[in-house]
Amino acid sequence: MSRKHREWLAAGLFILPDGLGLLLFVGIPMLLSIVLGFFQVSGFGSYEWVGFGNYERMFQDPMFWESMKITGIYVVVLVPVLFCVSLALGLLMKQRLPGTGFFRTALFLPYMISLAVVGLLWKFMLDDQVGVVNKSLHALGMDGESWLGEPALALGTVIAIMVWVMMGYYMIIFLAGLQEIPSEYYEAARIDGAGPWTQFRSITWPLLKPTSFFVLIMSTVAAMTGGLDLIFTMTQGGPANGTSLAIYYIYTQAFGFGEYGYASAMGSFLVLVMVLFSAVIFKVTGSGRFDDDR
Repeated sequence: MSRKHREWLAAGLFILPDGLGLLLFVGIPMLLSIVLGFFQVSGFGSYEWVGFGNYERMFQDPMFWESMKITGIYVVVLVPVLFCVSLALGLLMKQRLPGTGFFRTALFLPYMISLAVVGLLWKFMLDDQVGVVNKSLHALGMDGESWLGEPALALGTVIAIMVWVMMGYYMIIFLAGLQEIPSEYYEAARIDGAGPWTQFRSITWPLLKPTSFFVLIMSTVAAMTGGLDLIFTMTQGGPANGTSLAIYYIYTQAFGFGEYGYASAMGSFLVLVMVLFSAVIFKVTGSGRFDDDR
């Protein structure tokens, strides 16, 4: 074998285990889910071909579109807030401050906890009567709120908790990107009289584009397809369906009502929306590539 063929063989062998895992546990289930969307499935395992019937039902289902609307609000608010908070924390943790290692660990720790556990803990802490949050507000002379009982507050509360959970993970990613920027650039900028804002705008932000693009894509996908555990344990889509994300509505249709074919059709549509949304991000951001003239 030639050297080129040996290199291709070695690369293929290294990729094979991960490729098989993706095929067996992601690719094939996704394909089966798409196929299942064209069937009416009963709880007893019988399959009836309905063609695009499930999709017609989906387009006529006001509850599904309400859940898509709530998902849109959730993504549009969560992703920018999470991006900015994580970037700010990454910049802060890059500084040589006392106890930086401890704070990095503390900020990352919520991401290591199961979302179901996080939901139960925050549900207890946000309880109207015995929750530590309202008790703390009362101790400060302020009125407590029904954080999970008011439609106007529930979705914002869920978003705030998701930011708290995920900011440590994306902070680490930003921190890794920041540490890859050569310190000589900043030293030269300081010699030229550039202040912190000028350094950030002219050095940090342009050189952080690949990392920013990765964070933006990953956080958008996580926002659109995640959060089920948190919603299930904290609000179960309430109050008044104010936190019924699309992923939760699909879950209830599948496992609450046994509408597996209908849920598969909605799931396929949600994946399509996610792919289109990601394609827009790729187009707008230029895939996070550096400008050719830099």
